[in-house]
Amino acid sequence: MSDKARFRLPRRTRERGRTVPPSSPGPRPRVPGALAQLAVVLRSPAGAAQPLFARAPRAWQRMLPFAVVGIFVVTLLPVTITVLSNDYGLSGGWAGALGVAQTVPLLLAVTRPVHAWAVILLADTIGAMLLTHAERVGSQVWPWPPMVIVGYLLLMACLGLRESIRTLVGVWLATGAVGAVLGFFQPTGSMNTAALMFVLGGVVLALTGALRGLGDAQQRIAEQESISDAERARRTLLEERTRIARELHDVVAHHMSVITVQADSAPYRLPGMPEPVREEFEAIAASARESLGEMRRLLTVLRGDGTERAEGEKAPQPGIGRIQQLVEATVRAGQPVELSLATGAAEAAPPAVDLSAYRIVQEALANVVRHAPGAAARVSVTVDEDEVLVLVVNGPAPDAVVALESSGTGHGLVGMRERVRLTGGTLDTGPLPDGGFRVAARLPLNTPDEDLS
Repeated sequence: MSDKARFRLPRRTRERGRTVPPSSPGPRPRVPGALAQLAVVLRSPAGAAQPLFARAPRAWQRMLPFAVVGIFVVTLLPVTITVLSNDYGLSGGWAGALGVAQTVPLLLAVTRPVHAWAVILLADTIGAMLLTHAERVGSQVWPWPPMVIVGYLLLMACLGLRESIRTLVGVWLATGAVGAVLGFFQPTGSMNTAALMFVLGGVVLALTGALRGLGDAQQRIAEQESISDAERARRTLLEERTRIARELHDVVAHHMSVITVQADSAPYRLPGMPEPVREEFEAIAASARESLGEMRRLLTVLRGDGTERAEGEKAPQPGIGRIQQLVEATVRAGQPVELSLATGAAEAAPPAVDLSAYRIVQEALANVVRHAPGAAARVSVTVDEDEVLVLVVNGPAPDAVVALESSGTGHGLVGMRERVRLTGGTLDTGPLPDGGFRVAARLPLNTPDEDLS
C-alpha cells in the first residue's frame, strides 16, 4: 500500500489498540460550537442595568460588544473627519467636532443605547444642517453621509438587542421624521439618503428585535418548564403520600381497629372474667384507640396538601406531661418501669422539645418491650435552665423470657437521632456492661418550635 493510500485510512484503522473515531476532535470542530454559543448569547436578553452579552458564559463573549463598538469608533472617527474635510469641503474644526460627536457616543451603545441614540441623532442632525453650507455638498449624499449610516446601523443593532418593541418603533419613526423634515432643506444637486437610512434602520431593528423576542420566548419557555417540573415533582410526591396513606389505612388501621373491638368486647364475650384481666383488656383497648388517633392524624397529613395539613396539626400533640400515662400503660403490659419526672418539665419545654422527649421515651420503652420483655427499666426526665435530659435505662431480660424480636431494623434509633438533631440536641445510645441498654438525650430549651410529628 502506498504512503498516500495509508494516509487516507481512518485513524481507528491505523492506531491499533486505541479507540479513536475517524474524525477525532481537533481545533476546527470548536468553531461551530463557539458560533452556536454566540448565537445563544445573541438571543439572551440583557437586563435593564446590564451591558450587552452580560449573561454570556465566557469572558471573551462578554467583552465582544465593547471590542466591536471600539473598533467601529476607532475606524469611523478618522474616516468621518477626512470625508467631511476633503469630500464635503467642511472646515477642519467643524469636521473634527462633528466626527467626535457622531462616533464617540457609540461607546455608550453597549450599556445605554437609548442615550447614545439621542446624542448621535442630535449630532447627525446638526451635522446635516452644517453640511448644507459646505462647499462641495452639491455633489455628495445628504443628509446622512456613508459614515453616519454605518454608525447609525450599529446603534440600531444595539438598540434592537436591548430595548422593547415599543422603544424600537419609536426610534424608527423618529429617524424617519427627522429625515423627512431635513428633506425640506436639501441642497441642490445632492442625493437624499433619508429614505435609505429609514429602510436600513428598520431592517436592522426588525432583525435584532426578532432575535431578542426569540430569546425572551425561550426564557419564558424555560421558566414554564421549570414550573412544570416543580408541579410534576409535587404531584408525584402527593401521589406517593396518598399511596402510603392508603396502605397504612388498609393494613395498620384495620388491624388496630380489630384489636380495639376485641379488647372492648372481651368482658362481654367471656363472662366471669377476673378483675385484673378486665383491666388488662381495658388498657389494651385504650392503647389501641390512642394509636388509632395518632394514625388518623398521620393519614390527614399524608393525604392532604398544605391547608389540610395545617388543619390536621390542630390536634393536641403528646408531650412530657403524658409520659406518666405512657409508663403506666407499659407497666400494665407487664413491663416493670420506674419513672422520675421533674416538676415543671412539661411547662418549661418548648413544643418541639416537649414532643421529642415524649417520642424518645415512647420508642425506648417499645424497644424494651420488644427486645427485653420483663427487664426492669427506669425513665428519668430532668430539666435545668438550658436543657431537658431524657434518660431511659433497662437491665437484661430474665433468662426464662424470650424476646419478641431477636433483631431490629434500627429505624427507631434513626428516628430518635433525627428528632434530637432537629432540636439541636445530642443523643447517646448503647449497650450496658450487664447486658442492658441505655438511651440518653439532651434537648436544649431554646430550640425553635418545629413540627416533629
